[in-house]
Amino acid sequence: MFEGFVDERVDVGGVTLRVRHGGAGPAVLLIHGHPRTGSTWHAVAPRLVEAGLSVVCPDMRGYGRSSKATVRNDHSQQSKRAVANDFVQLMRALGHERFAVAGHDRGCYVALRLALDHPDAVTRLAVMDGVPISEALARCDARFAAEWWHWFFFAQPEKPERAILADPDAWYQGTPEQMGRENYEEFRAATRDPDTVRAMLEDYRAGLTVDREHELTGPRSTTCPTLFLWSTRDDMEDLYGDPLAIWREWAADVRGVPIESGHHMAEENPEAVAQALIDHFTVLRPPTSAEPGIDRRRPPS
Repeated sequence: MFEGFVDERVDVGGVTLRVRHGGAGPAVLLIHGHPRTGSTWHAVAPRLVEAGLSVVCPDMRGYGRSSKATVRNDHSQQSKRAVANDFVQLMRALGHERFAVAGHDRGCYVALRLALDHPDAVTRLAVMDGVPISEALARCDARFAAEWWHWFFFAQPEKPERAILADPDAWYQGTPEQMGRENYEEFRAATRDPDTVRAMLEDYRAGLTVDREHELTGPRSTTCPTLFLWSTRDDMEDLYGDPLAIWREWAADVRGVPIESGHHMAEENPEAVAQALIDHFTVLRPPTSAEPGIDRRRPPS
């Protein structure tokens, strides 16, 4: 994986991040979700490099081979604001004062927080397979609770750690055929490490508490051009109808593209994901008013 990329650990103050980076040109930060690591982008990142971008793929604090912060009672050590601050420091350490950012799953919340808290640093935003946490919780009905029950189980103290570590394969399913052998092995090692499992659960505990509070009380609209990607075989449309309508409340200039895939789109359809990101991150497109409707002009690959 990541042939030609540098693989190193960078101290960002308080935590040390494992990061792979390569390429030259405008910088793009790719943020993974749960329970993945930065290796989830292994088939997307080289395509972005070929398109003339400088690509940075870290493990979030707590995840993978990045260090784990001391757990606080309010879970703020794993808040999206804390993770976003890590990434600003990381990108500066790598020489990137301004950069584009894409985040998938839990990473999309971090990407949004980066754009809201650091508007001078983020040039373009891509959010993938998610809506803001506060929006999801505001729409929480019986169907959401039945399908996304893990949000609430993971937020409980101690019990989820014991359940997951008793049989990680039962919780975190994946295959080397679908994920790629090296990516699978990295993911499997991470999901068997008690400290990593605890930190990943702290991500969810922060989500239902401090992250929700930050969304409800802080800035809630970004002006940078924003792309929303969602998997056609996931549940975004089932849960929210038109999820792009939700993102119009959070981004002044937003468009959407569906990806023919299950939830882990960077692994299942990297060609379509890479092309959508390349189109968004390399086009000279000035900010405009929010575009109505879902953009289905690009057929899914």
